[in-house]
Amino acid sequence: MAFSFFFRDLPTLEAAVNNMYDATIGQSRVRVWDAGCAMGYELFTLSMLLSEKFGHFGYRKITIYASDIEKEFGDIIKKAEYPGGDIERIPDYYRNKYFSPAEAEGIFRVSEHLCSQISFLHHDILTLKPVSEALNLIVCKNVMLHFQPDERIEVFRMFHRALAPGGILANENTQKLPVELDGYFEQIVDGAQVYRRLEVRR
Repeated sequence: MAFSFFFRDLPTLEAAVNNMYDATIGQSRVRVWDAGCAMGYELFTLSMLLSEKFGHFGYRKITIYASDIEKEFGDIIKKAEYPGGDIERIPDYYRNKYFSPAEAEGIFRVSEHLCSQISFLHHDILTLKPVSEALNLIVCKNVMLHFQPDERIEVFRMFHRALAPGGILANENTQKLPVELDGYFEQIVDGAQVYRRLEVRR
């Protein structure tokens, strides 16, 4: 598992959320998949950004699927409690708004508002079965580096099938899309692996 923390690679996540927001204006339901959510640092960063962008009530129309091959991460996500040292990187505005002291000393809990729209799923990406269909945003970072080149190609194809028309994909910045995926996605952010789904001509 790659080392992670809250608000890691913030520009990529912000760009993904902003582009997804523009593509879903007027929709009554929005579906997001954090594929490989691990201990939840990226997941809850993403949920904070979504809540800020969509607003308190708009956030309620979002379903966030958080998946990982490690089943025990589900307990961490559902508990949503982190040591004070883990949340030090979070800007004061977000920390004060979305975290509160838990019962244990020095532990802080993510707000129920954020947690209410998150569902954890024990899931192996290499089954090539998406957690849902017509997804508006897929975030998959620090995962592809564990796969073989041919596996990456098939996973990206699965993501393409799972995304709604015009859906957004955010990938780790060190893992560019394979050339075999030309025509499947278009990069929409300079300097970041943020893509929009294209219709594939057959």
